[in-house]
Amino acid sequence: MAHILVVDDSPTETHIISIALEKQGHKISVAVNGKEGVEKATKLMPDLILMDVIMPELNGFQATRQLNKQDSTANIPVIMVTTKDQKTDKMWAERQGAKGYITKPFVADDLIQEVNSLLLA
Repeated sequence: MAHILVVDDSPTETHIISIALEKQGHKISVAVNGKEGVEKATKLMPDLILMDVIMPELNGFQATRQLNKQDSTANIPVIMVTTKDQKTDKMWAERQGAKGYITKPFVADDLIQEVNSLLLA
């Protein structure tokens, strides 16, 4: 069982992601924007972070960059989960430090597979 932080401003998306991962036995924490995501990641030290891109206060790219610059959170893998589906978006996410990239709408099995592959890495 892993502790996963879901950072997304959509209650619907957060619920869908949380249900899929809780069924796998994972513990879920939630943040509603990038700023809160960075704060919770620093405080909770989750095993993995699922990060939306388009959010208020601090977008997912900015939050991922901050997490990767902090020594305490730099080794927490981040998977971007977003509607942004361009190659340039994925490349930019990787440059910010994201280890995975899933576009919405996603298939739950694909999300679980991506999560498991990073947790086992």
